[in-house]
Amino acid sequence: MIRQTDSIKTMSRILILFLIPLVLSGCARKVVVKVKIPQDALVLSKGWSRPKLTDDMDKGSLKTAIERSIEYLKRLPVDRKFTYGPHTYSAGYLIESSNTFLNILKSSSTSKDLNKKIRRHFNIYKSVGSKGKGSVLFTGYYEPLLKGSLTRSDEYRHPLYIKPRDLLKVNLEQFHPRFKGERIVARWDGNRILPYYDRKEIDVEKVLKGKGLELLWVSDLVDLFFMQIQGSGVITLEDGNMQRVHYAASNGRAYRSIGRKFIDENIIPRDEMSMQRVKTYLKDHPKERDRILNYNASYVFFEKVDKGPLGNIEVVLTPGRSIATDYRLFPRGGLAFISTQKPEIDQSGKITEWKNFTRFVVNQDTGGAIRGPGRVDMFWGTGNRAGIIAGAMLQRGKLYFLAMKSNGDKRRL
Repeated sequence: MIRQTDSIKTMSRILILFLIPLVLSGCARKVVVKVKIPQDALVLSKGWSRPKLTDDMDKGSLKTAIERSIEYLKRLPVDRKFTYGPHTYSAGYLIESSNTFLNILKSSSTSKDLNKKIRRHFNIYKSVGSKGKGSVLFTGYYEPLLKGSLTRSDEYRHPLYIKPRDLLKVNLEQFHPRFKGERIVARWDGNRILPYYDRKEIDVEKVLKGKGLELLWVSDLVDLFFMQIQGSGVITLEDGNMQRVHYAASNGRAYRSIGRKFIDENIIPRDEMSMQRVKTYLKDHPKERDRILNYNASYVFFEKVDKGPLGNIEVVLTPGRSIATDYRLFPRGGLAFISTQKPEIDQSGKITEWKNFTRFVVNQDTGGAIRGPGRVDMFWGTGNRAGIIAGAMLQRGKLYFLAMKSNGDKRRL
């Protein structure tokens, strides 16, 4: 981190106070957020409104995912609070709740038996969804596989950058209570606080070149772009070794979907939109590549990790079981249940049909584009097949969270 004198710090704070109202007021005109607190994101389901709790996957993967959330909860103070709509539970209580669910899962011989026991012992909370109507948009993400090198060459010439030393994260709440929970990412140029460099400045104008920030090098800028969206990846190096990389920081710029740009410009029809179609177009039209990629000014910096992919609660994600939601609204590590559709693909990677499914999942991640009570991103695994499924997901459904019913004073209200 760059060292600053007290006078510079004071000046930066004055500049921030001057700029923030302008930035926030500009954003407010574009985005209307109706659900701002977790108490409003979930409602308790009763009677006929509760879903039929059936699961389309194996018990082993669910057990693994829940145990990883328990690992997270055990790292917290036992009295750390988690909000489930109208109720609040402690971390210690949720550990007990998770273990109770695992016992029920182990002892239930049929789906009917499992469903009956869960309804008896657990509260079920439904997401209010988009516009309060209970509808949730499900997308997908995955861990891509890329080829890369530790050194730059004609083949491997696109760098993955580590978090820059001049990237500042500013907690606005320290300046005024009205900015509670608000943060910005910025840089200090010696005289001013400025937004951090955008994608065009980094990838096209090469403003970070020569600053010793290169982590690895890959051969394809489009694949790197999509790895940034996923937040992690596995790089196969020239010697055959595999190196995992994970999200370390972002430049703080608002995420903008290039898929939406393709639709708006009538390049790809809405009903044909997928990550694969976008990749194919960009590789077939190299002159269009920079213009389209730079539309999304958001940029991700990476770090090397030994295990992964990791979610925002720092546990390894479980394919098909881990989901990402808005961390400001939904309980981290929480056991959840979803109802939506998934694609069936053949050996050639083509989607043959869409199937309805229901499944227990665990809330273990978040994302810059995953905002509000009406969004869920599902983690599908590693590699090409997972990428095809994740890239095609754009389905409506429902989201529920589960927590054990209270006995006496176990619930911390």
